[in-house]
Amino acid sequence: MNTYISILRGINVGGNRIIKMDALRKLYEDLGFTNVRTFIQSGNVIFQDSPTELKDLEKRISLKIKELYSFDVPVVVKSKNELENLFENNPFVQKYGNEIDKLHLTLFSNQPKQLDIENFSVSSGNDEYAFGGCAVYLYCPGGYGNTKLSNQYFEQKLKVIATTRNWKTFTELIKISNEG
Repeated sequence: MNTYISILRGINVGGNRIIKMDALRKLYEDLGFTNVRTFIQSGNVIFQDSPTELKDLEKRISLKIKELYSFDVPVVVKSKNELENLFENNPFVQKYGNEIDKLHLTLFSNQPKQLDIENFSVSSGNDEYAFGGCAVYLYCPGGYGNTKLSNQYFEQKLKVIATTRNWKTFTELIKISNEG
């Protein structure tokens, strides 16, 4: 069995698109996934399944949510190994490790095209970003809520689905994924 981490975008935010975590765990179990665990209310799910293409997992989860809740939820699934690799290679941890609350990771549904990344530039105050595989590392000294480097911005510029979590959340997801 492989361990996967799925990040759902835009649930339980501002009282919209509500999915309780108990119901979300059951949804994943009904899809045949095992050892299903959630972390906080924003749709972070750690689960196990036989080796499966990430796109197939994303599609199965999205379709089941649509079937049960009648709304679309972008889902990004990463393997435990991929997430650990992203976690270990954050270029800002060494530089800004004492400001861990200013670090974020935006996961992409697909690898952006190299041409799009090469032409990507944004002036966003003191914010810094660094691309890494299917993700972008963020350092937002003014807070993520005040940056131009939002999910919508990356989606518009890079034509991928994007979802962001703070560094503390990713630290916990890695910890939980190693517990079982």
